[in-house]
Amino acid sequence: MHTAIQNHSTIDSHFYRFITDEVLPLTPLNANAFWRGLEDLISESTVRNRALLARRDSLQRQIDQWHKQRAAQPHDAVAYQRFLEEIGYILPEPGPVSVDTTNVDDEIATIAGPQLVVPLKNARFAVNAVNARWGSLYDALYGTDVINNTGELAPGQGYNPLRGAAVIRYARDFLDSVFPLVKGSHRDAVHYRIHDQQLFVVFDDDSQTSLRDVEQLIGLTGSRNEPTSLILKNNGLHVEIEFDRESTIGASDGAGIKDIKIESALTTIMDCEDSVAAVDAEDKTEIYRNWLGLIKGDLSAAFDKGGKTLRRCMNADRNIIRPDGSLLQLHGRSLMLIRNVGLLMSSNLMRDAHNDEVPEGIIDAVVTSLIASLDLRGKTALRNSRCGSIYIVKPKLHGPAEVAFTVELFDKIEDLLGLPRNTIKLGIMDEERRTTVNLKACIAAARTRTVFINTGFLDRTGDEIHTSMYAGAFLPKAQIKDQPGIRAYEDWNVDTGLACNLPGRAQIGKGMWPKPDEMAEMMATKINHPKAGATTAWVPSPTAATLHALHYHQVDVFAVQEQLRGRPRASIKDILTIPLITQTLDQDTIVKELENNIQGILGYVVRWVEQGIGCSKVPDINHVGLMEDRATLRISSQHIANWLLHGICTKEQVLTIMHRMARVVDEQNRDDSDYRPMSQNINQSLAFQAAKALIFEGQSQPNGYTEPLLHHFRQMAKSRI
Repeated sequence: MHTAIQNHSTIDSHFYRFITDEVLPLTPLNANAFWRGLEDLISESTVRNRALLARRDSLQRQIDQWHKQRAAQPHDAVAYQRFLEEIGYILPEPGPVSVDTTNVDDEIATIAGPQLVVPLKNARFAVNAVNARWGSLYDALYGTDVINNTGELAPGQGYNPLRGAAVIRYARDFLDSVFPLVKGSHRDAVHYRIHDQQLFVVFDDDSQTSLRDVEQLIGLTGSRNEPTSLILKNNGLHVEIEFDRESTIGASDGAGIKDIKIESALTTIMDCEDSVAAVDAEDKTEIYRNWLGLIKGDLSAAFDKGGKTLRRCMNADRNIIRPDGSLLQLHGRSLMLIRNVGLLMSSNLMRDAHNDEVPEGIIDAVVTSLIASLDLRGKTALRNSRCGSIYIVKPKLHGPAEVAFTVELFDKIEDLLGLPRNTIKLGIMDEERRTTVNLKACIAAARTRTVFINTGFLDRTGDEIHTSMYAGAFLPKAQIKDQPGIRAYEDWNVDTGLACNLPGRAQIGKGMWPKPDEMAEMMATKINHPKAGATTAWVPSPTAATLHALHYHQVDVFAVQEQLRGRPRASIKDILTIPLITQTLDQDTIVKELENNIQGILGYVVRWVEQGIGCSKVPDINHVGLMEDRATLRISSQHIANWLLHGICTKEQVLTIMHRMARVVDEQNRDDSDYRPMSQNINQSLAFQAAKALIFEGQSQPNGYTEPLLHHFRQMAKSRI
């Protein structure tokens, strides 16, 4: 059902009632004036949105034609770059650019730490993520492979004291490395107390010592002589040592320490985009209602544990006592950003005067800003931004014109909502090649709003494959990651961010760790992100956030950034190097690559289409769980489409492997009671048909995006239900 507005536009009735009855009464806005203003805003912005999409298509046709005309010639990198400049794909770089973003919260501007991305459609995941500001180091170590989980250290059915002892040793070593004592080790401490505003650590021979850096002591709870917790700080991040000699762990600990809490997920991106399956007004309204709950501070989620139903709510802020006796409040929750959808898709939330669906990204920006504005109007139980800002991350923007359009849209939204200019801040995701090569101009277009840039291998490579589809056959995916173009892309992003003076005003981010069960490997490798000058990087879970936070204690990112300012800038020539096959691949390599890609596609698509799950841990061909969203689907489907185009494989070969991998995926999901097997009736499986379309129609999909086909098949699945 739809409701008419001014006899021109129509709006989904449930969405209309949600905004009119649940959101607008919490604001000073008049409902009739809001809907009229929204209709005008959409009318003005839709034309520009569609023109920008048409420009994408025009550029892609020209690039395809260029490669087709030179298919028999060796690739000429100099001529290629010149051609991209001539058609306006690469624009002249602006002169010096310095962001001038104001009223930015410290979690974004001045502190480096982990970032979660969570599907906003899942209320439980959202609450868990926002509460992941603090995490138990003991739990994170005990429950993962960071501590060897074989032999005598295996977790077992009950508590393993040997494993527990290994956890405590690891944690004490962390304290020694980050909060060193004047003499001795935290391992040997038997008591902690505060005297004359200093922390003293007592050993079993009654000798005592203090922190090497006395300023690291921030505060306590309990009494000075018998604190229940101590709060320390390093590189802007807090660590809380908790004491309880009556607890199971504290009773066996020399100093009575029961746990060490780590300030973990400083920020969380609540996601409306790649990690959700939202295909209609029903799905979108559910997402917006969860966002309203998060902003109001009353979102909760019930879950079953040990046969009991429990309810998880959002954490309050934390009150501690400073060493001088004054009170200090610490943030209890992750600072929330929200990722809107891009420019491509339209939504049946609203239809214009011609009965066409309106751009979903425009509605996203208006509604998420409207709801977030409650935080700024003092209408919420818990505060998100202490600085009075709204943080919107915008994905899949292609170049500075699209960034400028987004800025203009934010201007209009602020006018509609009665917000001061530049209240709405912008996170620019550097995941399309046209944004990469014009990144400085993109930042310049949002100079007063930019709070975030980042890199992402999957979407960036998916765009590279589609953009260069006719250039030749691409290397296997694992080899692409090590090519000069990707390394230059990662460095270019940091170099440009530093040149535009993002430190102290905005985040420079890196991509997701994809293996949520492989935490030892993450700890060994993901430290490279802060070492590369990134102030944040994505992690797949609260546990991963707690562990990754240790890296930001080890690395002073802002000091690293100062060192990097003097290095030579990454080369655009390297960025434009297309990672093509230069020698013949053997059949075994081809088959393994196809099996890996196809198994991943089917494993992800079957949950998306049949169950409406937009992000999940999908076992790969080797049964290693990988966190997958639409970005992983984009690169895999485009990769096979490219190989089909250039004859590396055949349609028959791909179909044969698809049938075989459908049986593998069915077996991997045999314990899921909601799962619908594909292989039992392959021709009737919507998931299997969707996977076929993504592969065999990949060349024709706009910029290689998966959303149009996924939405089509998910809507069919919902209609069956």
